[in-house]
Amino acid sequence: MAKKTVLVFTRLWYFCIFSRDQLCRMVIKSEDGKELGSFNFKDEDESQEVRAIERKVLLEALANQLPSDAISFSSKLSSIERSDKGETLLKLEDDTQMSAKIVIACDGIRSPVAKWMGFPEPRYVGHIAFRGLGFYPEGQPFEQKVIYTYGRGVRAGYVPVSPTKVYWFIINNSPTPGPKITDPSLLRQITKELLGNWSTELLNIMKSTPDDRIIRTPLVDRWPWPGISPPASTGAVVLVGDAWHPMTPNLGQGACCALEDAVVLAKKLAQAINLGTMSIEDAFTSYGRERWPRIFPLSVRANLVGAFLQSDNPLVCFIRNNIVVPKLVRGGPMLEHANFEFESLY
Repeated sequence: MAKKTVLVFTRLWYFCIFSRDQLCRMVIKSEDGKELGSFNFKDEDESQEVRAIERKVLLEALANQLPSDAISFSSKLSSIERSDKGETLLKLEDDTQMSAKIVIACDGIRSPVAKWMGFPEPRYVGHIAFRGLGFYPEGQPFEQKVIYTYGRGVRAGYVPVSPTKVYWFIINNSPTPGPKITDPSLLRQITKELLGNWSTELLNIMKSTPDDRIIRTPLVDRWPWPGISPPASTGAVVLVGDAWHPMTPNLGQGACCALEDAVVLAKKLAQAINLGTMSIEDAFTSYGRERWPRIFPLSVRANLVGAFLQSDNPLVCFIRNNIVVPKLVRGGPMLEHANFEFESLY
């Protein structure tokens, strides 16, 4: 049996709002093309920045900071249990077995570690997201701004993530998650039908999207209720990111919160390992207590924002398009949830 000190389970996915060339403007439209509201980010709050990057690029940048043999890819966990010596026994799907003193599980919304710790399955919220990455080998033609379009029960948007790539999404209401769909031709047909005649620009971006860059995802979340949900850690096993607090993408903070988790967890581990001010178990407990006041309200807020924006009620849509977006939505207050301050780890 192989002996490991620290084992980190991670899951790769597609996209997140985080960093690239700074975006300068947000424009919100109705399905008929009417502009409902717009603002320059710097005019609203100079301390805030909005950037976009393909998640693959971000993950590669982070992975490149580690030794070349530090990550074993395609290692899926099949079971986890405690040993008589208090260590954690891990079995992978290829029958590899490991004994770990510390397990940091960041293995996504279907985390087997979270299930072992007593967390319920994430809850479907009633919305399906279609997402893709348009590719322009000669250079994408769009300005550095975010474009949103709101309809009744459907919304869409796109944003450049590099000089050659543009991220797009369409979200629609559905009473059930429905069957898994991976056929690119069927995904293209569904997204085109959902979009209708909304946006020629978005239709063209979708046409420029390679088949292997289109996905369909039922949106789910799981609120870490105080006093009800299990804690983020048990012994020397701890959850990070979606494994602990999956949230809907309506605030653009899912992956960002996972990175925040990592920063706080690293600080706590440094206090335990380098300074000896607490045990590993206490460090994990302290991490969970510090992060909960941030991730719980964000999870709830993301859900409520999505329910409001996805409404197909004519009155709610009228209020959204004629009062909330034009008169109440401003860059500074709208992005306050993204503010996160922390001390340097060095």
